[in-house]
Amino acid sequence: MPNIRVMLWAALAAILFLNYEAWMQDYPASPGAGSPAAGTSTTAAGGNSPASRLGDSVPQAAAPSAAAPPTAAQQPVATPPGAPSMPARVDAGSPAAESRNAGAEQPPGAPVHVVTDVLDIAVSLKGGELERADLLQYPLHKDTPNVPVRLLNHDGDDSYLLQTGLTGAPGETAPTHLAIWTSPESSYVLPAGAEEIRVPLKWTDGHGLTVTKTFTFKRGSYAVDLSYDVQNDGAAARSVAAYSQFLRHWVHASRSYFDVETYSFKGPAVYDGTKARDLKVENEADSKLSETVTNGWIASLQHHFVSAIVPEAGQPNVLKLQVQGQQYLLSATGPMTAIPPGAKLRIQEKLFIGPKLQEQLAAAGPRLDLTADYGLLTVLAHPLFVTLKWIHGLVGNWGWAIIIVTALIKLLFYPLSQASGRSMAKMRAIAPRMKQIQDSYKDDREKLGRAMMELYKKEKINPLAGCLPMVVQIPFFISFYWVLLESVEMRQASFMLWVNDLSSRDPFFVLPLFMGAAMFAQFKLNPAPPDPMQAKIMQFMPLVMTGMMAWFPSGLVLYWLTNTVLSIVQQWRVNQVVQAEASKQRS
Repeated sequence: MPNIRVMLWAALAAILFLNYEAWMQDYPASPGAGSPAAGTSTTAAGGNSPASRLGDSVPQAAAPSAAAPPTAAQQPVATPPGAPSMPARVDAGSPAAESRNAGAEQPPGAPVHVVTDVLDIAVSLKGGELERADLLQYPLHKDTPNVPVRLLNHDGDDSYLLQTGLTGAPGETAPTHLAIWTSPESSYVLPAGAEEIRVPLKWTDGHGLTVTKTFTFKRGSYAVDLSYDVQNDGAAARSVAAYSQFLRHWVHASRSYFDVETYSFKGPAVYDGTKARDLKVENEADSKLSETVTNGWIASLQHHFVSAIVPEAGQPNVLKLQVQGQQYLLSATGPMTAIPPGAKLRIQEKLFIGPKLQEQLAAAGPRLDLTADYGLLTVLAHPLFVTLKWIHGLVGNWGWAIIIVTALIKLLFYPLSQASGRSMAKMRAIAPRMKQIQDSYKDDREKLGRAMMELYKKEKINPLAGCLPMVVQIPFFISFYWVLLESVEMRQASFMLWVNDLSSRDPFFVLPLFMGAAMFAQFKLNPAPPDPMQAKIMQFMPLVMTGMMAWFPSGLVLYWLTNTVLSIVQQWRVNQVVQAEASKQRS
């Protein structure tokens, strides 16, 4: 009895601790009145904040090497040179440089507005920066269908920008993400029947170097093609290198048991051509990342959504992460390419701004689909997702797809569960004899164990057989958890009646209660453990599981409920068969 009390007090303490965590998550302490709020930066008079300095940084590219020649698309192409012009190189501090810099600092006009069937994007004329991106087919909340998810954002407290540009040799002006571009139109809308729209921006230094930066948006696609057409009509050779970067505000990630979304990674990630990995901005080694990769990519992740930059294939790019205050800058910088006078150059990249749709991600870049991270059991979770998606295509409902896949898994392991069920049924049949042995040797545990083993051997019963189905279910349970958590296809997916989002908890906790009742029925159907203490613990297990699963995604609870009900039906049938066989033997 004292042991039961200790367990109950421990369970109560755990529940109180989890409630305290939930309270601190929902109602965090506000900063003091005399101190700056978390995530903001103080600025000295006349100075720039660390955030602005980080956002204004332009990467420097290395000179091209013989080991990394330009691709066919990057080969400078000679064209008839224009009239001689001033040399492109300008010494820092000269009147020409000061005049040029002053011109570059003129405020840009209103951003260019681009609307497709899936994206609503604002492109700033300062650097062609993508400063806002709304995902038109993904509402922020199910009860506000007209408010879409905003992936890119220019707000200071939650800034998230995608910056692109060309950097040049030291002392040369270049169309960086700080330069001012011009656009022939102020807005672009994908016409009905059209498959793509092109948004060209233009920049020139006034001395022969002209760059056309073009974003290409396609119908139904979250991938955006980015190209630079560089024309050098000056008298001197010029060198440029493409770079792209994410500038994003970040906050310390605190996980809450009551919010499964907090278990999804939010932050920068990179792919080095062989392996994808998340970067923790609070980790000293990750925050100083600087490495050269080929056929890689960089990305900024969050739950269900991702923004990614895929540099041109075959070119070495320097991937670099900088952290300053509450912002990080993740950049990819390509090699410097020389453009002789009268020549032109084309550079191409691909951007992705949208949900983690694995087919589109895989088409946009090498293994970009790995941004939908299923954890250590990806080898099991990915086929599970593919099967779920295929069945969803047949039935049109993710809830019924989960039920059908659960039944298929149960069918796959039917021989194992059948053998386990027969062993459990036999133990139930010999329960009176087991009780008699326990009463006979209750004061001698050694003789009790020996007598029980002899009984198991005589009846050909494996007392551990009942645990095997549970052990087999654990990997599928974890895989289902990550598939439901990470697959954007199941975000806000309805099942029936009150279950309107399989990726979040049941709003009325009905499914967890059904699951707990089913587990209790399964406990009553199976033989009680021989140890009285173990039997009491197992009796409380349905209550404990109900409390735990109440905060899990309702799709996961639906899986466990379906599996438990199928196990009850199978065990009931096995019990009937074993009892019939025992009656036949007695007769």
